[in-house]
Amino acid sequence: MGSLCIRNGRVIDPSQGMDRVTNLRIEGGRISAFDAVPGIHDRIIDASGYVVAPGLIDLQVELREPGCEEDETIETGTAAALAGGYTSIACLPNTDPPIDTQASVEFVRQKAARAHHCNVFVIACVSKNREGKELAEIGSLVEAGAVGFSDAGRPIQNAELLRRALEYCLMFDKPIFSHPEMTELTHGGIMHEGMTSLVLGLAGMPAAAEDLMVGRDLRLAESTGGRIHLIDISSAGSVELIRRAKARGLHVSASICMPNLVFTDERLRTFDANYKVNPPLRSQDHLDACVAGLADDTIEVIASGHAPRASEKKMRELDQAPFGMINLETTLSLVITRLIDTGLLDWPQAIAKLSTNPARVLGLKSKGSLRIGADADVVVIDPEATWLVDAQRFRSRSSNTPLIGSQLKGRAIHVIVAGEVKL
Repeated sequence: MGSLCIRNGRVIDPSQGMDRVTNLRIEGGRISAFDAVPGIHDRIIDASGYVVAPGLIDLQVELREPGCEEDETIETGTAAALAGGYTSIACLPNTDPPIDTQASVEFVRQKAARAHHCNVFVIACVSKNREGKELAEIGSLVEAGAVGFSDAGRPIQNAELLRRALEYCLMFDKPIFSHPEMTELTHGGIMHEGMTSLVLGLAGMPAAAEDLMVGRDLRLAESTGGRIHLIDISSAGSVELIRRAKARGLHVSASICMPNLVFTDERLRTFDANYKVNPPLRSQDHLDACVAGLADDTIEVIASGHAPRASEKKMRELDQAPFGMINLETTLSLVITRLIDTGLLDWPQAIAKLSTNPARVLGLKSKGSLRIGADADVVVIDPEATWLVDAQRFRSRSSNTPLIGSQLKGRAIHVIVAGEVKL
């Protein structure tokens, strides 16, 4: 593998507190030097005016293979990740059959290796068949390469099962990714329960359904000492509960998906099924509380929440259409446009939430950082690039996003995985 020198970029690495213009040298698939003078045989990338950062890492990606290849495949999903600046993704187990056996974990890893795009880390099921009745074979799944456990969009309703999962995962130092939702309160719901749902006459999903489950999960994590990562945070109540838990010293982390940071329930007035996501788009007060939670590090991770759905599924009536929105190729631009340029986050904060912190949650010690000797997973970002969201140019197999036709700012122009330039 040849050497590479990225010249004159604004290198931002939150893991080292670094934010300065310098040259970055890559050799043998690893970061080898800063302030480096390019060698005569180095490939050179001129990053003048660009941001150079650790490759982005996404904790919540649905690759849908096996079983739902009409939505996405491992090949197309990982290509979409590269286009969005991601060098590593963690895939959720809501496939058909679910990822709850050694063979299914190995299948995903082998297919990802064959695609040869970005790194793919597998999150396996907490319960067998995602049914919430019987604990999956945690030990054998870890042996096969699982980095964490989740029942994806299905909340773990059985408190005893979650308690045992937290205790068992302690032996392997693996996190449980919990989607907090009390389904008794959200059954049949389409959107956030509030004034807009009342006006539209659509069944609501109250914020209390999330808050109650977050409270339960936090108490179980506290009593067991287990590692829990709360995904899909979207309510003001949840943010405050997590904030208080951290103040008590509880070992908990949380992430929010990009749609819940940029859209509100008012968008459902269009009856566009592409705005139908779970957790639902909430009212402005909840969105503001989530942004405040990002700013004070109550919420450490911004996830894409990439949930591809074939167009024929999203074309159904709103109450029949599935939840989900594709986000891998637009998340970075939305962070730049809606959070950085508006002053809600600065660049080091944003990179931490898109790369360094996700690596920490997954326990990936050689990723999410540009320190000497770390894996050379790097993204070069043009913060001023403007581009039109065009469904014909998506790498993803699906196009279920309301952003088609929108103009966004900022984009990954080079993506390097293990020292190899992929984009």
